[in-house]
Amino acid sequence: MKKLFRLMAPYKWYVLAGVIALTITDGLSLLIPNIIRHAVDSIARGTATGRLLFIYGLEILGISLVMGILRFLWRYFIIGSSRKAEMDLRRNLFVHMLKLPISFFRERKTGDLMAHATNDVDAVRMAVGIGLVGLFDGSVMMVMTLIAMLLISVRLTLYAVTPMPFLAVIVLGFGRSIHSRFRRVQDSFSTLTERVREAVSGIRIIKAFVQEEGEEKHFDKYNRDYVQKNIDFLKVYSLFHPTIALFASLALAILLLLGGKDVIYGEISLGDFVAFSVYIGMLVWPMIAIGWVTNLFQRARASYDRIEGILSVEPIREPRDGIEKPIDGQVSIRKLTFGYGAHKPVLKDIEFELEPGMRLGITGRTGSGKSTLVKVIARLYDPPAGTVFIDGIDILRYRFKVLRDAIGVVPQDSFLFSATIRENIAFAVPDASMDRIEWAAKVAGIYDEIVEFPDGFDTVVGERGVTLSGGQKQRIALARTLLLDPRILILDDALSAVDAQKEAEILERLRDVMKDRTSIVISHRVVAIEDSDLILVLDGGRITEHGTHDELMKLNGYYAKLYRMQKSVEALK
Repeated sequence: MKKLFRLMAPYKWYVLAGVIALTITDGLSLLIPNIIRHAVDSIARGTATGRLLFIYGLEILGISLVMGILRFLWRYFIIGSSRKAEMDLRRNLFVHMLKLPISFFRERKTGDLMAHATNDVDAVRMAVGIGLVGLFDGSVMMVMTLIAMLLISVRLTLYAVTPMPFLAVIVLGFGRSIHSRFRRVQDSFSTLTERVREAVSGIRIIKAFVQEEGEEKHFDKYNRDYVQKNIDFLKVYSLFHPTIALFASLALAILLLLGGKDVIYGEISLGDFVAFSVYIGMLVWPMIAIGWVTNLFQRARASYDRIEGILSVEPIREPRDGIEKPIDGQVSIRKLTFGYGAHKPVLKDIEFELEPGMRLGITGRTGSGKSTLVKVIARLYDPPAGTVFIDGIDILRYRFKVLRDAIGVVPQDSFLFSATIRENIAFAVPDASMDRIEWAAKVAGIYDEIVEFPDGFDTVVGERGVTLSGGQKQRIALARTLLLDPRILILDDALSAVDAQKEAEILERLRDVMKDRTSIVISHRVVAIEDSDLILVLDGGRITEHGTHDELMKLNGYYAKLYRMQKSVEALK
């Protein structure tokens, strides 16, 4: 509860204004039964006149008008503040996720994270908004109504509130069940969302392998599970309100039995009886509000626990005295052994040196650790201290912006945003001129194809670049990195979806770009790395061969065999 209400702290004055308006509204609402009481008594005594009843009617109308204005104010202040608190929480969650290590996203499903940012945040907003109103309004109304009832008859009031202790026990019991069941609902929703996301992202594969029917069955399974979890939740929730209403009806039954006798024996007036009946009706709302608010807060607590599970994950921390000096491009790897979490090492005892402007080629079998190595060099994953150095300084001591500006990585699996081609290329340099964007596209070998599109550089590529071929996406991603103008350029099989001739043309253009910067090229095609200053062959996470092209050919190992095999294939074409 405290954690939830802490979200409203920045808007406390708005909430206070709303609470004051709500309190006045509750106070005014208690005046109406009192006016009705006087009207009924005057009628029963035969002293009522048309003018007097007209005045009573105007009083009720005036009070209702003021209450209407105050209801607008408390909704504006309190519900409006809850929307701002929702915005803050969602922003804090999103910003925190941006700072989390990539290893976190390897372990968490996208659908689950989406559910946190939508359903869970919305459940919290409902609690700190309308839930706060229900809690305060129900409490104030209950106290004020009980006072008004006591002023009419202490004995009747004591009898009418007899069901209250039993109601408290019921609320506690239902609350625990609501919390656990709603958490299962949210977990099921996360799973369902992830399944839909995967199906939409992989729609080409689904259609290519004619698996629409299979995906439909999978979806039905998760959809039914989500509905069943909701039904289980609904069973408890549906019993909750009728039980509370039953106790409210019990209070009315007590009034009819005892209050009716009091009217007959003249202990209270008919107006008092009518007013007391109205007050009991008004007491029903606080009783229902208790159950409703309990449900909201139990749901919010379950959701906030899930959100806190993410907020408690330690983000990547920058050193307080982080290095900010520009990077020249010297890379030194010393006895690097690295693994993902508690898994066995993916890289073992890796060592090499690159001077600024040198070109490193890396090849090896699938799963040998090539991509992991460049991810560590770019600090997408934190290496052990004292193993990766840039310009003689441990990479862990640099500020992130310095590293990100100096190291450009083009992965094999190129990601594009659902935006225009121009926006995708200029992602890291939003204020880049059109001349620079076109230059990057030309070097990446994609310019001619872009200008043939109906909208040219303003062509929207669709989600994840779905409207483009794999090779086009890779070259746009390459252009995006070239525009950044990094001192260290890393190509991780970045042209694997491009034919050999196109790759050779791009590599030829890249030579002019690479000559003044350190570059690392990973490729299964020897032609892409054969003119490198240093070539590494990885196998099982270790460097098994290293040297220039000529030196490796003399070794007659994996590299030489790969080279001869690829040359033989080319000769057959």
